[in-house]
Formats: sequence, C-alpha cells, structure tokens
Amino acid sequence: MSITSESEWVGIQQVSEAVALTLKQMRAYAEPGMTTKQLDNFGRQLLERYGARSAPAVSYGFPGWTCISLNGEIAHGIPSDDRIMHEGDLVNIDVSAELNGFWADNGGSFVLGQDIGNHQRLVDASKRILQKAIGHISGGVRIAEIGRLIEQEAKKAGYTVIKNLTGHGVGRRLHEEPHEIANYYDRSNKTRFRRNSVVAVETFISSRSTFADTLEDGWTLVGNRGGFVAQHEHTLVVTDGRPIVLTVKNGIWD
Repeated sequence: MSITSESEWVGIQQVSEAVALTLKQMRAYAEPGMTTKQLDNFGRQLLERYGARSAPAVSYGFPGWTCISLNGEIAHGIPSDDRIMHEGDLVNIDVSAELNGFWADNGGSFVLGQDIGNHQRLVDASKRILQKAIGHISGGVRIAEIGRLIEQEAKKAGYTVIKNLTGHGVGRRLHEEPHEIANYYDRSNKTRFRRNSVVAVETFISSRSTFADTLEDGWTLVGNRGGFVAQHEHTLVVTDGRPIVLTVKNGIWD
C-alpha cells in the first residue's frame, strides 16, 4: 500500500507496533523445555490483547497464530505440542497480523540460551545485513540492487542466500506489490521502491542452502542442501531518504 492519509498512517503504525511487541515478548518468553505450541499460545494471547488477528491463519489457513521454526527449518514451522525447544536451538519466530484492516509483518531468528550450536555468528550476520540493506532503500532505488547488496554481504561473511523466499509489499493485505524483494540480484526485476509505500524486507542468510523446499506437512520450509538459515524482517515505509522502520520496537537490532 501507499500511505495517502493520516488515518492510513495511524492504522499501519498500530498494527506494526502490535506485531513488533508480540515478537519481542515471545522471544523473551521462550525457554528450553517449552513446546512451540506453548510459545504460539502466548503469542496468540498477546495479539488478541491488541485486538489483532493472525495474518497467516486468516490469509492462508495456517494452523497456528505465529510461525515458529527450529534449527534446520527455514520458515513457516507449525507450532506443535510435540516440538520441544532445547538449549542452544536456533529459533525463528515470524509474527504477522491484521488490525482494523491494516497488515504488518516481522520476524527474527535467535539462539535460545547458550550458543552451544555456534549459531550466533549466522544470526548476527543476518541482522547486520538487514540493517545495511534497509539503510540503502529509498524511493527510486531498484529492488534488484537491494537484492545484490544482500547477496554480496552474505558472500563476504561466508554464507549463501535463499533465492525463492522474498520480502514483499504489505499494508492492506499480507502480500501486496511489489511481490518479490529478493535476497539476490534479479536482473529481470526492473521495479523500483516507491515513496510512501509500505514493504516488508527480510533476509534469509544460509550456512549452506540456496533454495527452500516444502516438507510433507505442506508448510514447513527447509534448505535444499541442509544447514541452517537465519531470517530477520522489518515492515517499513519508503521515503526520499532513510526508510521509517515501523516494527523497530521488536528489538531485533538491540
């Protein structure tokens, strides 16, 4: 969406704050021995407190309020009573929601407890690359150039990117134009960021894989070559200068 009125600005700010604070509080609430379903139930309570609805559940019938992925899973992990989180796990939480007709999206990977699996370097790279990419976004910049930056920074750090998962426009629906804000340089994509538009920009930084495959459950995504992936995502408003990060309260850069 493009913001054209004060009411739209207020609406997108409200839903963005709801998903940001939900993500931050879920991350703080998570602990070893907890199931992903317990963590998702906590997220549901938070979103309901804000009056918000789960975007993936409403839009696509996802069987959970938030997406929670562990270790070798990239994204869209289904919360389950059978999935127990352990010390040192690489955990990804993705929270997107609808509130009063407006939609926002954010997510982040983190190490649960002590970094016994040596995942923190990957997590830090993903956060750092997202921050640098967002800093280069402004009205008129080609989307493909941001993809080039993400891919180059990943290579410098010794990592790859997942090429079939992308950021996207957001605001009046969960997924809007531009439909693909890729993590690599797509020379065929001539689209440019537009001033006042709302987009969700995310990194998928991988230790080994380059594409995401879907498991038999129809939702959970894993890497085509195994390994681990760190994802971080913000919803933002494009301006003529530095973007306005609407989900900054999620604390993924703290």
